[in-house]
Amino acid sequence: MSLNRSRIRTTLGAAVACVAAATVGVLAPGSASAAAVALPPVHAGFDYQIGGAYTPPAGVKVVSRDHSASPAPGLYNICYVNAFQTQAAGDPGGPDDWNRDLLLKDGNGNVIIDPDWDEAILDITTDAKRQSIANKIKVQIDECAAKGFNALELDNFDTYTREVVGGRITASHAQSYIRLLSSYGHGKGLAVGQKNTVELAPNHAANGLDFAIAEECGAWNECSRYLSAFGDHAIFIEYKDAGMKKACQYGDRVSVVQRDVNVSPAGSSGYVRKTC
Repeated sequence: MSLNRSRIRTTLGAAVACVAAATVGVLAPGSASAAAVALPPVHAGFDYQIGGAYTPPAGVKVVSRDHSASPAPGLYNICYVNAFQTQAAGDPGGPDDWNRDLLLKDGNGNVIIDPDWDEAILDITTDAKRQSIANKIKVQIDECAAKGFNALELDNFDTYTREVVGGRITASHAQSYIRLLSSYGHGKGLAVGQKNTVELAPNHAANGLDFAIAEECGAWNECSRYLSAFGDHAIFIEYKDAGMKKACQYGDRVSVVQRDVNVSPAGSSGYVRKTC
């Protein structure tokens, strides 16, 4: 399995994010409209298992697992796909498994690496590159559908806000690209979640994003903004007690869980799972 840790949000800063969101504007309605897909049940017991699959705790009805894992029988299963960055160097799906032309580069021609995860940034700055990258990611979406997952978690939508990216990728690029994937996912009968990126939540319908999966919205004081856009179709994940306390203010409406930062499987060292 190529994924063994969480995807905590990092951003360039609130000022840049707000400018990016404002300059994009509202997209044309229905540009990536959902097919007849089933959304995760609202306010259901949730477990975040992207760091390794294990038997879900009692009361869990919704689980998110990496695309390389199998769905949990009898539950609503969300399939995790790292859609905007490669996997880490040396892992399956790492930079060496990608055409170098599809990796974002700096002014000296060096591939830009997200230092938090040692992952190369995918270059989604042109239509042609977006199509080529999407074609590779669609293989993972096909895997999710074939295994019987119900929905997609397309991670790193907010890559354009990374300090290391330096504005080379814009919110417009990110939305154009994610519409390719959400449309394809809908065609496979999968609901599509928006991962983080609260600045673009008002555009979720036009982007074909059906529900929210938000990490640390309590810690970032963003939970209410997700609810304003998605209603109760949201899942909140926290990693610290203070953020969990804030997120649990909405625990009577949406799914809320606290996990350890490495999203460790049950029974392993460091495993944490708490609910409101």
